[in-house]
Amino acid sequence: MRDMIGAMVVLLVIVGVLVAVTRGCSFDPGAPSANPDTAPSVDASAKLREAAASVTFPVRQPAVPKGWKANSSSTAGVGSGAAADVVVRVGWLTSSGRYLQLSQSGGTVPDVLQTETGESGTRTGTVAVAGVTWETYPSRRDEVAWVTTLDGVVTLLTGSAAQGEFEQLAKAVQNAEPLAV
Repeated sequence: MRDMIGAMVVLLVIVGVLVAVTRGCSFDPGAPSANPDTAPSVDASAKLREAAASVTFPVRQPAVPKGWKANSSSTAGVGSGAAADVVVRVGWLTSSGRYLQLSQSGGTVPDVLQTETGESGTRTGTVAVAGVTWETYPSRRDEVAWVTTLDGVVTLLTGSAAQGEFEQLAKAVQNAEPLAV
């Protein structure tokens, strides 16, 4: 037993040194964050134009603040999966290193909420941004979601960003004209 405990101590010391040297582990008691320099990137403009050509609802391309880096894009079905029931997503790492995602869909608010947040749709409040009311909902991983309907399109923002960054994206989406197809 003494030899086994001695071997475990030696192994723990070796693992501890490797972790310290390679910085293979980290601890962040706050919300998750990411380094924009090491994250993947996507051409949000191209992805949104591509999506606009393939869906039956108008897609907006917001002018996000400098320092934000688009790092994800996808489309998926919502609700019954009919042609109008698609969600178009683009996500950004903000200049503070937090994540913010824009989802646009021709589906219904409950279907989009369920698809994008996993929540059933219990509203927690409202936020007004430049004359538009956004309803707030809980989201995944202790995040929040903002939802409104712009020109018949369900528009949802979610992520770990600060409220000010949510407001910046909300205003940019509201000011964006639908892409021409």
